[in-house]
Amino acid sequence: MSQYTVNPRTPKRLSRAAQSPAILDLPMDTRIHITTAIIYSNGPPHVGHAYEVLATDAFARFQRRKLGNANVTFVTGTDEHGDKNKRAAEAAGLHPKAFADKISALFRDGWAGLDISYDFFVRTTDPAHQALVQKMLARSYECGDIYFKDYEGLYCVGCERFYTEKELLPGNICPVHNTPVERIKEGNYFLKLEKYRAAIRAHIEKNPDFIRPERYRNEALRMLDDPLEDLCISRPKARLDWGITLPFDDKYVTYVWYDAFWAYVSELPDTSDASLTAILPVTQHFIGKDILKTHAVYWPAMLLSVGLPLYRHLNVHGYLNFGGAKMSKSSGVIQDPIAYQQTLGPDVLRFFILREYTYGLDGDFTEQRVIDRYNSDLANDLGNLTSRVLSMAARYFQGAITATPGSGTDPIDAALVGTFTALPSRVAPLVEELAFNRALEAIWQALDAANKYIVATSPFTLAKDPAQLPRVAQILANLVEGLRVVADTLEPFMPITSKKILALLNVDQEQARAPYGKGIKPGHRVNPTTPLFPRIDKKAGS
Repeated sequence: MSQYTVNPRTPKRLSRAAQSPAILDLPMDTRIHITTAIIYSNGPPHVGHAYEVLATDAFARFQRRKLGNANVTFVTGTDEHGDKNKRAAEAAGLHPKAFADKISALFRDGWAGLDISYDFFVRTTDPAHQALVQKMLARSYECGDIYFKDYEGLYCVGCERFYTEKELLPGNICPVHNTPVERIKEGNYFLKLEKYRAAIRAHIEKNPDFIRPERYRNEALRMLDDPLEDLCISRPKARLDWGITLPFDDKYVTYVWYDAFWAYVSELPDTSDASLTAILPVTQHFIGKDILKTHAVYWPAMLLSVGLPLYRHLNVHGYLNFGGAKMSKSSGVIQDPIAYQQTLGPDVLRFFILREYTYGLDGDFTEQRVIDRYNSDLANDLGNLTSRVLSMAARYFQGAITATPGSGTDPIDAALVGTFTALPSRVAPLVEELAFNRALEAIWQALDAANKYIVATSPFTLAKDPAQLPRVAQILANLVEGLRVVADTLEPFMPITSKKILALLNVDQEQARAPYGKGIKPGHRVNPTTPLFPRIDKKAGS
């Protein structure tokens, strides 16, 4: 029986048991499979994890709007085997499985607190996952791609991988964790990598957007310039017994990275070759730049070894730093993402991360920057516009919309209508390109246009003259309809805020998704306003 967790908080989509293999037969442009990295379960979630999962969630929500709920799957989960997790469990005085249960629950609770809309939370200790891993190990072994040899190498526990001396910093220091590596000598099983180097390189060159952004594509190509050392894919149980047993040698467990990759597809109800061949070409992986080599070199080799196609995109983000230092458990530099959600309210951390940082580049996270962005963009712009428009509707027309949005003849009306009409089509390609910050910038440009429209048309002043009330009604109809478009377009980025604004506007989902001018009609009545983002009049930490 499957141990996979289906997210109860997401909109109702097909559960693992109910999914039909027929979905996998859909054309590639109507089906998408989205994954985050499978996170090491050696410590609680931090804002660095939230950076990845929030960006992935925005992309998944956008794709559901485009393709429909049933045609999109979003997978996340915890990677629970390996040296690092066992050592963390021992330090906590727990059996590795008990420790993994505890940490995995923290991540599920954390993602629920951030309203992450994953479909499946996969654990690498799940029986179905382990069965798929053993199936693929056996296939690579049977075709001669896995072999045994004695080996001596430099091993980083934090990375759970062997390094060559040229990959390390002076003094044999791990470039990711900045800690000394260990020299280990033992017999192990290896997967042939050099055999597939030319094929992987050719695929990257033939598909320029296979790895995004381009800087990471270029970095991956450099990794493939020289012959590859074969990949150690086992650990002797005499040294590490916490892992999935090799199907061809019960004295060994598999390398944690070989194990974890298959979690991207092991949640499928059908893991036959036909199903995997259908799903991998529409798979989009979201990962951090520190695991580029494992995903751009190791994972493709594993797939090619068992005769499966490669994934569609590898989407690589930078580090989220805190005061200039990389945010990570190993460095001790961590910030609790749920604390921000509880303190500042829903969607604030999500908005800040997606608005502030360019996907692919490193970013520096500070509490003061969160507060400054909150006050300027959320309180002053979005919150203030919503409040002003709905307050005027209540004051002058008891909440009723008495004019047709977009029907004004004044050039200033036409300019505003044009801005909101074009907004969804401006945002869509930017999300597809992972330019989340630019997509939000486009939305905020529309908000700025609306605020300037209020200043230019001065409905507060016009309303003092009863003869001008029809003009005020037109201005408000234009603005209310614009707010509706903004709220709907914001949904992938700020789902809770989007729902709140749409509730204030008193529109259902069908109205919400309509083009500008086709949603709110004369006779519609909006609800009284409530504060969305009260200003924070204090400095961080005060």
